[in-house]
Amino acid sequence: MDHNHTLVAVLSMLIPMVAIIMGVSIGMLSLYLQFRRKREMFQLYHTERMAAIEKGIELPPMPPEFFQDRRRTELAPVRHRRGGLILLFLGIALTAALWGTGTQAYLWGLLPAAIGLALLLSSVLEARDIKKLPSVQGSPPTGP
Repeated sequence: MDHNHTLVAVLSMLIPMVAIIMGVSIGMLSLYLQFRRKREMFQLYHTERMAAIEKGIELPPMPPEFFQDRRRTELAPVRHRRGGLILLFLGIALTAALWGTGTQAYLWGLLPAAIGLALLLSSVLEARDIKKLPSVQGSPPTGP
């Protein structure tokens, strides 16, 4: 009987430790793979430029999109709207789930819902501000 209690205690400590280590490891692996992909792209571009220079061919300059992070190309209102909707519905679902338990803890579900509403409001205000700005040649479209 005491052996089972020890096993349960060890597993109850091991599961969160493995989850934390795996979460951090996945994040680190993602950053490393992103760095390696960028490094390889720059190496290939450099090799191409050097070969063109040796042959006397002039290549056009690198496009600015080459240096931009693909994840940051969308406008802030779009990102805020997405995050706001996710947090709003998460807060509603959390509030409903905790309310079903019959305790006062359901009020904690209002926190992500409030953050979601703030992000949605921010999305609307930023979209309005972007429409008021003068149009710049080659700027990305303001619509979703």
